[in-house]
Amino acid sequence: MYHGNSPYHVARKAAARESTMAKLGAQALEGFCCTFEMAAPPRRTRILNNSVSCPIRLILVADPVRSDTLIIVNPASGGGRALAAEPLVASYLAAQSRSVQFVHSYSSEDIREKASKAAAEGYRYVVALGGDGAFHHVVEGIRGTGAIAGFFPAGNGNDIARDLGIPADAVSAAAAFCHSVPRAVDLVRVQFCDGRTAHFIGAGGMGLDAEAAHLANTRFKSWPGVTRYLAGALKTFFSDPAFELVAELDGTRRTERAIFAAVANSSSYGSGVRIAPDARMDDGWLDVVLVEDIGWTRLVEAIPIVLTTGDLRFDEVKRFRCRRAVLRADRAVKVHGDGELLGESPAEFEVLPAAIQVMAPAAAGC
Repeated sequence: MYHGNSPYHVARKAAARESTMAKLGAQALEGFCCTFEMAAPPRRTRILNNSVSCPIRLILVADPVRSDTLIIVNPASGGGRALAAEPLVASYLAAQSRSVQFVHSYSSEDIREKASKAAAEGYRYVVALGGDGAFHHVVEGIRGTGAIAGFFPAGNGNDIARDLGIPADAVSAAAAFCHSVPRAVDLVRVQFCDGRTAHFIGAGGMGLDAEAAHLANTRFKSWPGVTRYLAGALKTFFSDPAFELVAELDGTRRTERAIFAAVANSSSYGSGVRIAPDARMDDGWLDVVLVEDIGWTRLVEAIPIVLTTGDLRFDEVKRFRCRRAVLRADRAVKVHGDGELLGESPAEFEVLPAAIQVMAPAAAGC
């Protein structure tokens, strides 16, 4: 709850003030013979010489207070939604006297590199202005450093923001950021047989859900919201996705004929598919959901449930809690985390309690 004007009103008023001040400044300088030395972005004006015999010389310099916050903007997120939100977020934070820097990313790897570099350069906060994928790569970039992650959601799904209690629009999220404190959140480490290691903060898994996430980010990328994921899931389902699964959950072995196995640190993925409604991001546990081979009518019956409560009580759906899960299949099966393709089976998932600090409202009950 924020009192007074909403963050959007504050941002728009701040943007209007900046435009008005720029016009007044230009009018005030008319008629003078001036030279300028400019350092972007201009914040203060200092008159260095105001004698009658010399022209007035102005230097526009940046605020000498070094920014402690880097905001990495993914221009492609949400079909341009992040790019459109950037000036409003900037105006709001300026109105709150927050010193921040903005940079644009050009790829997933670029986001990681920029985040890692920011942490190395001493930025206290590194923020993703984009979707769950952008936040995923910011977290990977700063993991193991003292930097604190922030998230201004502007993607198609924003599942991670929802579980963290971060508002769904970027300007309101910036307001929440200003009123939050660092919160310790778990990560999930994924290790592959070729020695590679990856991490995710929300939900992931292997099988149909990973195939659906891959198709949602490629073939069906232009589709709105959850329809991208559902289209990917249905296409995969009718392509015989079942495989022989061997799961070791904290050392206990299970075998299933499955279509997918979800490993969740958060309750939802795929733009609102509530695959693990009881999952919490700071409880030190993995929520594992094994879904056996089912018929298409059963799948259709499940869709409205997972899009609302997530309380799916089918015999074919098995739920477990553990700290370590090893998943193997009788063929190569895609593995994802936070909707990003990470590799192929076999894979070992392990929870890393309180592995990252995130600026987010306190969890319920804290």
